[in-house]
Amino acid sequence: MKSKRHLKILSLIKNENISTQEELVARLHEEDIEVTQATISRDIKNLGLIKVPDGEGEYKYSLPSRRTQSDIEGWLQKMFQDFVTDMDYSENIIVIKTIKGTAGGVASTLDNYSWQNVLGTVAGDNTVMVVVKPPEKVEEVFNNFKKLLD
Repeated sequence: MKSKRHLKILSLIKNENISTQEELVARLHEEDIEVTQATISRDIKNLGLIKVPDGEGEYKYSLPSRRTQSDIEGWLQKMFQDFVTDMDYSENIIVIKTIKGTAGGVASTLDNYSWQNVLGTVAGDNTVMVVVKPPEKVEEVFNNFKKLLD
């Protein structure tokens, strides 16, 4: 539930100007996610959110412009452990099955991590397709993904 809440928080701050914890709590309640202000405070710290000018004299929550590879890798490992239900590959494509509604977050995090030999991802509701180039590297990339599940 925590990771799903984190995904929703990231989506909200990306698409809306949210300037207070109270606003964030209210928006999550509107999305049928019950949460307290204390939990949101911890989530903000865990996600590394910062406040930036919104262009209208106020401030809003945002992700820092620079996230370290270790930040992204830790987040990706957590997402894999919480959301990935199955994986397989064929030719140069890896297919990752996820819990319903979480494939987009997994794909986005994969895209933000500098994976060698990963050309890109395409996400549906519960499936991520990862294109690997060259095709002979697909097993190596697949094994690196499997390590995230440990």
